[in-house]
Amino acid sequence: MATYKESVGTAVTNFAGDKPGVATGELWYDSSAFAWKYQYPNVTSVGSWRTGNSLNTARQQLAGAGAYTSGLAFGGITSTADTAVTESYDGTSWTEVNDLGTARRDLAGNGTSTSALAYGGAPTKTETESWNGTNWTEVNNLSTGRRALGGAGADNTAALAFGGDPTTANTETWNGTNWTEVNNMNTARERVGGFGTNTSALVFGDNVPPGNGALTESWNGTNWTEVNDLNTARGYAGSAGSDNTSGLAIGGETSPGTEVANTELWNGTNWTEQNDLSQVRLALEGAGTTSNALAFGGSVPPVTGATEEWTGAGAPVGAWSTANNMNTARDSLASAGTQTSALAAGGHTPPGGYSADTELYDGTNWTEVNNLNTGRAKVTGCGASSTAALAFGGEDPGDSNTGATETWNGTNWTEVNDLTTVRKRMGGAGTTTSALAFGGTPGSKNETELWNGTNWTEVNNLNTARQGPGGVGADNTAVLAIGGYSTTYIGNTESWNGTNWTEVNDLTTARAFAAAAGTTPSALAFGGEESPQSAKTEEWSGASWAEVADLNTARNVLGGAGNVTAGLAFAGEDPSGNLTEEWSSSSNVIKSLD
Repeated sequence: MATYKESVGTAVTNFAGDKPGVATGELWYDSSAFAWKYQYPNVTSVGSWRTGNSLNTARQQLAGAGAYTSGLAFGGITSTADTAVTESYDGTSWTEVNDLGTARRDLAGNGTSTSALAYGGAPTKTETESWNGTNWTEVNNLSTGRRALGGAGADNTAALAFGGDPTTANTETWNGTNWTEVNNMNTARERVGGFGTNTSALVFGDNVPPGNGALTESWNGTNWTEVNDLNTARGYAGSAGSDNTSGLAIGGETSPGTEVANTELWNGTNWTEQNDLSQVRLALEGAGTTSNALAFGGSVPPVTGATEEWTGAGAPVGAWSTANNMNTARDSLASAGTQTSALAAGGHTPPGGYSADTELYDGTNWTEVNNLNTGRAKVTGCGASSTAALAFGGEDPGDSNTGATETWNGTNWTEVNDLTTVRKRMGGAGTTTSALAFGGTPGSKNETELWNGTNWTEVNNLNTARQGPGGVGADNTAVLAIGGYSTTYIGNTESWNGTNWTEVNDLTTARAFAAAAGTTPSALAFGGEESPQSAKTEEWSGASWAEVADLNTARNVLGGAGNVTAGLAFAGEDPSGNLTEEWSSSSNVIKSLD
């Protein structure tokens, strides 16, 4: 029999406490706890939804195709009329592309964003159209006209159409040229959900008077076989999945006027309830797989263009861990850099001091270096690393607001040209040669200024005036302004494209004076003030915010650095004021053997 070392590659070691740097599954003996221990990755046990950017045209009874980062939505009915609108999803936003040839609702579809098929529907019931990534082309019709049918298929050369209204069990296969009738479902029904391919598909649910059904049938390329039912009987559900062993049933209607958000996962044998959609709805559509999927459109009522993004079980769970403290306790400071190369400058030192102290973090320890020329609090900072940063604005020891700007070269601070508008508690992002300053106080300001490495220039204002917003961005052409305070705490997020601000999806929790890390496609917002202080961390996907793991210590007016995989939180208004925490987008669970 092989020894533990021969099997795993390491010997069992003795260590007092939780041993750092151990491999997944590696066993060690914790002499302080008198216990054998091992660790494994901390991942989600079930899937969950997060809000994405909405369709341009709100509608229900539409069809879909494609994947999580390359979806297709087509047809449906708006609040007033059937539509032929087609939209393409790139992982962040929907873009209108060429319309279907025939406007219709209650149709079915399948395929990819470059090779899809649309068929059936109302009021026209037999028409089939093929999508080549640019245009729809009419091809041969279904043999049996119908609406509210299900569809499956890998692309526009191979598809399966099943069920529909008038209530039927009829099934047809598409070979790229013609539809051919094949063996029927066991149970005739309409308003079904379905996913898979023309040789491996699943159909589930229905809306056949007097009620809704939970029946599920599996297609093997020749016959339908009844398998285990849905947990929640419903019709008009959305769907996503790869074949008859793996898929999702999304939302739907359990009875007239009762829309649901229920999501169920099919594993080839059973349905398992997962986390619900954020928004209840019926007559929606889906795309993708059980790992990553989309749900879009539908009726709440009224009709909606809402999009939600699905991440399946097994996703890494992020966590904050405690690191070494700063030398000087403070809050309302300037911050810049990465998790292993960060800078903290200035700030407010309790009970009423104004600091010029600068400290550098190397991934392990903070080291005091040369001070700012002007000690101040409520100052804003930005920069790519601890060797190149910018500090601007704030409040000086005389309680006067300042527009002073200083650049850091890794050794010294140098005074450069001031802000155009004197203020404090601004948001900021960018580098020493390309930065943006926005918002601030006194009052609630909406002024935005652009830094080109030499001068500040006033540019277009924020849509929502505020103080204390968080800010992220690689340079002055792509920035997020996150949350803040006006007459109340706000969750408003705005995106800057180098010319204008555009409102995008709000924080989940409205708050001000949070720290942020990352860029416009992917960012973190953490801590802040929501009365009282917050420990919440939210992750930005490029389209929406989702809550992840909390800081260990709630605090506001703190510093932040890094990105969504390796972030840093430090200082802030809390009992100690010098705490440091490191963020990792993955974490481990440590278990003791009984």
